[in-house]
This record gives sequence, C-alpha cells and structure tokens, in this order.
Amino acid sequence: MKRKLSFFALFIIIGIILYSCVNEKKAKETQSAKGQVERQEWAIVIHGGAGAMSKDIMPHELDSLYREGLSLALATGKEILLKGGSSLDAVEAAIRMMEDNPLFNAGKGAVFTHDGKNELDASIMDGSSLAAGAVACVTDIKNPITAARCVMTKSEHVMLTGTGASQFAKEQGLEIVPPEYFFTERRYNDLKEILKKEKNGTVGCCALDKNGNLAAGTSTGGMANKRYNRVGDSPIIGAGTYANNITCAVSATGHGEYFIRWTVAHDISALMEYKGLSLREASEFVINDKLAKAGGSGGVICVDKTGNISMPFNSQGMFRAFATSDGKGGIFIYKEEDDKR
Repeated sequence: MKRKLSFFALFIIIGIILYSCVNEKKAKETQSAKGQVERQEWAIVIHGGAGAMSKDIMPHELDSLYREGLSLALATGKEILLKGGSSLDAVEAAIRMMEDNPLFNAGKGAVFTHDGKNELDASIMDGSSLAAGAVACVTDIKNPITAARCVMTKSEHVMLTGTGASQFAKEQGLEIVPPEYFFTERRYNDLKEILKKEKNGTVGCCALDKNGNLAAGTSTGGMANKRYNRVGDSPIIGAGTYANNITCAVSATGHGEYFIRWTVAHDISALMEYKGLSLREASEFVINDKLAKAGGSGGVICVDKTGNISMPFNSQGMFRAFATSDGKGGIFIYKEEDDKR
C-alpha cells in the first residue's frame, strides 16, 4: 500500500514539473511575441524633443550635429551604468550634457518666452523609492536637472518654482548664471519671426542600472513664445516624468497640456501594473491611440524593469537614442528610421 502511495506521489510531482516547464515555455514564447527581452544588465534611452523633423527640411550639417549631441549624451550615461553606477547618476549626467548643448531646448538652448526671457523646468524620479524632485520657471540655474535632484534629496518637497527654487539652488552650492547665459541667436531669431507653429522641445533620459533600479528625468526650456509663466508637463511627476521599479521609467516630450491632462507617464506604468501590458503595448497605446485621439502630439521614451526599450511618438520625428547591455543601440531622428529592437 505504501509503495502504491509513493508511486502515486512521485507521479504527481513529475506531472507538476512537466506542467511548470510547459507553462514556462509558453510564457517565454508570449514574451518574445510581445517584443520583450530577457533581463538586461543595464539599459539607457534618451530623447532630445519631438516635432516636425523631416529629412526634406533638415540640413545635413544640422542632422549630423544633433546626432553627435545625442551620441555624447548617451555615451555619458552609458559609461556610468557600465561602471556599476546608479540609474539616477546616469540620468542626471546624460541630461546635463543636453542642457549644456545649445541645440536642444533645455538649459543653454532654451527657447524664449513672449517677453524675451528663458524659463526652465526639470524633474527627476527614483524608481526604487518613488522619491521625486522638480523645479519650474527658473531663470538662472545652469543645470535645472541637478537642481531637481537636490529638491528630491535635500528637501522635504517635490517641486520648487521661480525665485524660491533659485534661492534653494544657491544654498545647495549649484552653479548660478546670469539670465544672459541662455541667450542663443538661433532661439532668439525663432522668437523674432513669431513662430507660425509653437515650438515644443524637451530633453529626457530613462535608465536601468545593474542593481535593477530605474530612474527618469526630463528638462526643458518650455514652449516658445509662452506667456504668464506657463509650466508644461516636464516638471510634473506622472505627466512628463515617472519611474517605478515595479514597472518602468518614462520621460515625455510634446504638447505639455495634453500630457498633463492625460497623466501620460504614469498611465503607461499603470497599464503595465494593472492590465499586464508589455512596455511597448502600453506606451504605443497611450501615445498613438489615447493621446493622438485627444489631439496631443509628442512622444515618450521608456525602459522597463528588465531593460526593454520603447520610444513611440505621433509627431513627424523625435530625437532619440538608446543602448542596452546586450550590445544593441542606435540614434534616430525621423519617423521612417527603423528603431525597433
């Protein structure tokens, strides 16, 4: 009798093992079908803004300069991740590189307001703790992304604005510059021509580090010709920036009012957490379905907890680049460029 029971128990155990193997195989096949990959050691993705980029109108020299700028920013963040640095450090460093590059609408290259001034916004978020920091409407902080990180780590607040943010930055020893630092002839000429189409642009970065922690950051000079100290989605957690180790990290660029109303960055994370969608499914749905139907233009860059990358946008183009530990990567500008992983 005992032998019969032992044989029966063994039969049950073997059955459970076989069932588990079959389910695991199906899960891997499903994951592959969704475009997912196995866990990356690290991953990084950046953007330099979305808009009406077209090969027909983009001068070859400017195309090359933008690609060079994206390459330098990507390499800066990638180097930190390769050495085992944190995703927060990688995000901040990559964005600082773009803030210092006058080609991008952030930091040095910020567009002008209606009054001929530069007002900058930025935010950063730690996916491991959901800690976040942001600054808005600052006019004299050289690198707003670093100020945002200080708000996150050295204050009890999430967002500081205007002169208060500048005072806080001074107290933290950050580099303060005269407002004239942000003047660039190209951006000023944009304003003088009274743009036929309001210009949107932002820079951002999302990263996964070797410890499995996600981080996201976004920085912008705002919307050209804006009035009344307008603030868009870039410094708003859940709209332009979001990171959660459970799901993904997201940085957005585009018409900020729509990204705020539809809480785009958090919506992507929520669809993954509550509906079980993959990163690509969630981000594509939010940008090319929900946002597009609402009339909002722009895009996002995202990385999930296993290192999958997604960069959907519904505009003509988006400056974007990525790199992952399996050796994949690339730099892209136009819609027709193949950036599928």
